[in-house]
Amino acid sequence: ENSQNDSWIFALSVLLSSTLVYNSMGTIDQQAMDQLHYVTELTEKIKVKSDEQQSDFEDESSEFKRFFPSFVWCVRDFNLELKINEKDITEDEYLKNALKLKSGMSSAVRNYNLPRECILHYFHSHKCFVFDRPASKTDLQNIENIKESQLDPAFVQQTKKFSEYIYEMSPVKTLSGGYMMTGRGLGDVAVFYIEAIRSGSIPSMENAVIALAKNENSRAVQEALSKYDQLMNDHVREFPTETQEEFLNRNKECHSEALEFFMKLSFKDENQEHQDKLVEDLGQKKLVYQQQNEQMSIRKCRALLQELSVTMEKGISEGRFSVLGGYKLFTKEKKALEVDYLKAKGKGVMSLEVLQEFLKEKENLESAILIADKTLEEKEKKLAEQRSQAEAAAREKEILEKANLDLKNNMENEKENYKMHVEMLEKKMNEEREQVKKENEWLITEKIKEQEEMLAEEFEEQCEMLEDEINSLQEENCEPTSSDNTSSFWGDLITGLLPIFFNQPPIPNNCCYRYC
Repeated sequence: ENSQNDSWIFALSVLLSSTLVYNSMGTIDQQAMDQLHYVTELTEKIKVKSDEQQSDFEDESSEFKRFFPSFVWCVRDFNLELKINEKDITEDEYLKNALKLKSGMSSAVRNYNLPRECILHYFHSHKCFVFDRPASKTDLQNIENIKESQLDPAFVQQTKKFSEYIYEMSPVKTLSGGYMMTGRGLGDVAVFYIEAIRSGSIPSMENAVIALAKNENSRAVQEALSKYDQLMNDHVREFPTETQEEFLNRNKECHSEALEFFMKLSFKDENQEHQDKLVEDLGQKKLVYQQQNEQMSIRKCRALLQELSVTMEKGISEGRFSVLGGYKLFTKEKKALEVDYLKAKGKGVMSLEVLQEFLKEKENLESAILIADKTLEEKEKKLAEQRSQAEAAAREKEILEKANLDLKNNMENEKENYKMHVEMLEKKMNEEREQVKKENEWLITEKIKEQEEMLAEEFEEQCEMLEDEINSLQEENCEPTSSDNTSSFWGDLITGLLPIFFNQPPIPNNCCYRYC
C-alpha cells in the first residue's frame, strides 16, 4: 500500500511541476534506477486524453514529453570522481552516461533499459547536480543547528549553483495551448487530480484542463463584468448624457475593454459558452446603466421644470389666469417656460419626454382657462384648442422620431459590438492555433534530438518509433484549416451570438415615448 501511495505521489509531482527534482544518495547506479521504478508506471497513472477521446489500446506516452516537466537528478553525498575512462566529464554527461541503453532483447536488458527509456522519452530535458557531503561526520549529527560557515564550502557552492539554476531556468507551469498556471489554478488542478485518484480513476490531463478552463472562464466572466462596472461607474458621474448616441459610445468603449479583459483571462472556451454568457450579461448591465441614465435625466428635467414654473404655479394658485385675457397670459408664460427649458443644457436623453409629460399635466387647466376667458370668441377658442393639439402632436412626432433614431443607433452599436466580438475571437483562435503549432515544432525538435542519440547508439526500433511520432506531428502542423470546419464554426458562432446581440424589443405602435 505504501508503494502504491508513493507511486501516486510521484505521478502527482510529475503532473503539477514544471521542473521535477529527484534526489538519490551516493551514485547513479542500477540500485538508484530500481528505486525510480515509479517512472515506469506513469502510463498506468496518467492519461493525456479523456476517456471519450482515447481510442482502445492507444499509447499516449508519445505525448508525455509535451506535458511533462524538465527532469533534474540531484545526487547527494556523491562519492565518485566525475570521470569516464580517466577523462573529466560534467555532471550532465555523468547523467547522460548513466541513462545509456544496452543492446539486446533479453529480459534483463529490457528491465535495465525500461526506466532509462522512460526518463529519456517522457522528460524533455535532463539535468544533473552532484553534492559533496555537507559537513564532517561529527557536524552531521547536529546538522540542524550548525551555521552556514561550518558547512563544507564545496557543498555551499554546489547548493548555490543548484538554486540559481532552479530559480532562473524553471519555467512557470504551462498547460497545453500555452496557458500559464496561476497559484489558484494550480490548486484547482491539484484538487481535481486528487479527487480522481480517490475515486479510483486515472487522472486525465485533458479532463483537468477542461475543469480548470471552466473554473477560470467563469471567473473571467465575473472579472470582465466587474471591469465593465468599474469603467461605466466612472461615466455615471457624468450622467445624464446629452444624447443616446453619447451613451452608446461610452458603453461601446467599456464593452470593448471588458471583452478584451475576458479574452486575456479565458482559455479553451469550448463552443464560446462563457463568451456568450458575458455578452448576455453585458447586455443586461447595459440596460441597467441606460435606465440609470434615463432616470437621472428625468430627475434633472423635472427639477428644472419645477424651478422654471414657479411663477406660473404661483399665478395659478392666485387665480391670475382666471380673468379676462387670462388665456393669452397663460400661453405666453407657458411658451416662455418652454423656450427657457429647451435652451437649458445638460438635461439628458429624456428632455422631450419630460416636457411632454409636464405639458400634458397642464392640458386640463389650459382648457379650463380657455373656456373661462370671455374676451375670446368661440371661433378663436376653437382655433386656440386646435393649435394646442397640433403643438402636442408635433412634440409627440418629434419624440417618436427620436425613439426611432435611438433604436437605429442602438442596432448599429450592437452590430459594431458583434463585429468586435467576432474579430477578437478569431484573433484568439488564431493565436491558440499558432501556439499548438509552436508546441508541435518544439516537440519535433526534442524528438529529433532523442532520435539522433538513439541512432548514434544504433537502437533502430526506438529510431523507427520516434520517426513515426515526428512524421505524425509534422503532418498535424501541415494540415490546413478545413474550410468546412471553419464555415461550421462561424455558422455556430453566428447562431449563438446573433440572438444575444440583436434581441432588441420593438417600439410598440401605440407608444410614442416613455418616462417614469
